[in-house]
Amino acid sequence: FSSQVATVTEYGAFIKIPGCRKQGLVHRTHMSSCRVDKPSEIVDVGDKVWVKLIGKEMKDDKLKLSLSMKVVNQGTGKDLDPNNVSLDQDERKKRMFRDYTSQKITLEAVLNTVCKKCGCKGHFAKECFVQPGGTKYSLIPEEEEEEVAAAGYERDKKTSLADDSSKKRKK
Repeated sequence: FSSQVATVTEYGAFIKIPGCRKQGLVHRTHMSSCRVDKPSEIVDVGDKVWVKLIGKEMKDDKLKLSLSMKVVNQGTGKDLDPNNVSLDQDERKKRMFRDYTSQKITLEAVLNTVCKKCGCKGHFAKECFVQPGGTKYSLIPEEEEEEVAAAGYERDKKTSLADDSSKKRKK
C-alpha cells in the first residue's frame, strides 16, 4: 500500500497506516536491498512510499507492525516478492548465523598415528607445523586428566610416606 513517512529515526522510519491511527516501522534493513546506514538518506518526513506488511507482533498489549520497502517497487507499488521467498531467505540467513555462534565445537576423534617429524600423536608429518630446531610445546591436559593426575599424585604421596615410616621402624 502507499503511505507517508511520519518520522525518521536512526534505526528506520515510521510509516502512517492509511485508515487508522497506527504507524508501522520500516527497519533500515528493509528499506533497500543495499546496506542503509542512515535512514534519513533514503526517506524524509512526508515522503510518499510503497510498503508491504511483513509482520505483526503483540508486545506489552501493543500491536507492532513491521513493514518493508525493499520488496515493493517504489515507482509502481508492485509486490516484488509475492510469495515472501526473499523474506524467508533473509530470516533463514539470520537464524543460521545465530545458531552457529551458540554451538561449541568439540573434536571427538583423534587420528591414531604418530608424526615422524615431531613425535606427537594425532597428525601426519605433512600436516606438522614444527620448525626444525624450534620450540616444542606440550598440550594442555583435559580437566578430567588433571583431576586423575592430581588424585594419583596424592595417592603416590601417601604411599611413599607410608613406605618411609615403615622403613624407619625396621631400623
